[in-house]
Amino acid sequence: MSTDVPDGKADATPSRAELAARVGELEDQLAAATDDDSPPKMSIIATKGTLDMAYPPLILASTAAAFGYDVTVFHTFWGLDILHEEKSKNLKLSSVGNPNMPVPNIVGALPGMDRVTTTMMGKRIDDNDTATIEELLETSLDMGVEFQACQMTIDLMDYDEADFYDGVTTGVGAATAIQDMAEADIQLLI
Repeated sequence: MSTDVPDGKADATPSRAELAARVGELEDQLAAATDDDSPPKMSIIATKGTLDMAYPPLILASTAAAFGYDVTVFHTFWGLDILHEEKSKNLKLSSVGNPNMPVPNIVGALPGMDRVTTTMMGKRIDDNDTATIEELLETSLDMGVEFQACQMTIDLMDYDEADFYDGVTTGVGAATAIQDMAEADIQLLI
């Protein structure tokens, strides 16, 4: 079937079968273009090493891994203490500058208050049967989370790479972290 168009050329209108075939081709092309068997990816940057700031990257990483995410956590500056076997067991909680602490800043600044607030939080963690930093790290590593230690910070803080938990990737630079974030579906800075 053809019809005349203003420029005098014949225009062939496609049949239903031809349209159905073309729609099928386009659907197949779309499926091929969007079919990605790789799991979703999460990239976390951990920069703080206090007791209260060690939990968020570890909880988010282990939870995302449980949901099938490919998770990388890049630790830099004080966040590196979370991966250090000895230092991670002695992370402190400061009451100064934390507006949610039940201690006024003037009292929190008194000598020994960090020890008091850390002890209080440790008791709360024990009383609620909350996983320790070490347990969360080990669980996350078992689930395939990649923990990366920033090489520049290792050098800056004069850490020995042997002091990190087994399974931690050392010698990672900022360029690697940036590439990981660029490829991730979710990027978090903690």
